Amino acid sequence: MFKFPDIFRFEIGIYVEKFVEWLTDNFSVLFDSIKEGVLWFLLMIQDVLIKIPWFAIVILIIVLGWKSRSLKSGLTYGFMIFLIGAFGLWDDMMLTLAIVLTSVIISLILGIPLGILIAYKRKAEAIVKPILDAMQTMPSFVYLIPAIMLFGLGTVPAVFATTIYALPPVIRLTSLAIKRVSKEMVEAAHSFGSSTWQTLIKVELPQALPTIMAGINQTTMMAMSMVVVTSMIGAKGLGRNVLVAINRIDIAMGFEAGISIVFLAIIIDRLTQGIADRFKYPE
Repeated sequence: MFKFPDIFRFEIGIYVEKFVEWLTDNFSVLFDSIKEGVLWFLLMIQDVLIKIPWFAIVILIIVLGWKSRSLKSGLTYGFMIFLIGAFGLWDDMMLTLAIVLTSVIISLILGIPLGILIAYKRKAEAIVKPILDAMQTMPSFVYLIPAIMLFGLGTVPAVFATTIYALPPVIRLTSLAIKRVSKEMVEAAHSFGSSTWQTLIKVELPQALPTIMAGINQTTMMAMSMVVVTSMIGAKGLGRNVLVAINRIDIAMGFEAGISIVFLAIIIDRLTQGIADRFKYPE
């Protein structure tokens, strides 16, 4: 009586599995093309980052921190980056940055246009919003399953899973930013003969930019939070060091890799926040 009756059991997972198998059987060429394209872009970013001298990156971080906040902040961020190199994790940090940057760029390419679309189209918003709710409440480990099924193991599925996880904030905040633009300004633009496209480019996007930048910051931080999770499916970088340290119960290695991720996350968060603050209009 207290046990849920088996007669009502409905196994939906098997249908999802069959759907994924159908996708891989019929669209393998498409997924292989996507995989090759993402891998090429990732390796290009990785090569650029690795070829930059370490001291140039430290100086760049100091200057960016100085310009976005203060000289004290810039020196602090530069010291954090220097410490990651001192831990012997410089190359791993570059690999992590390559994955994060690739995921963020793809998220922005997909998210900003989609955010603009749902700001204009209520029907599209009604469809996309529940999907975004599901994406934001889904445990991050779940994204590894379709990534492995569609792209196998390695860096590309890590980028795929990170992109899906990091996508919702930029879509939501872009849509919110466009909706918050003053209707009087939009009506004034139309009254002077501006088309919808001209109004979007010259009026709405400049006004919405501060909020969009906040969305970019949130997307970047969510991509950083996937660093350790994606190491479980073959992503290299700082996350893999944490995973290896857990398997070996290596406290020293785990602490150095973990604190390096914290340093990197703090630097990225503060720099992107500083850039976003520069776009804010004075009160």
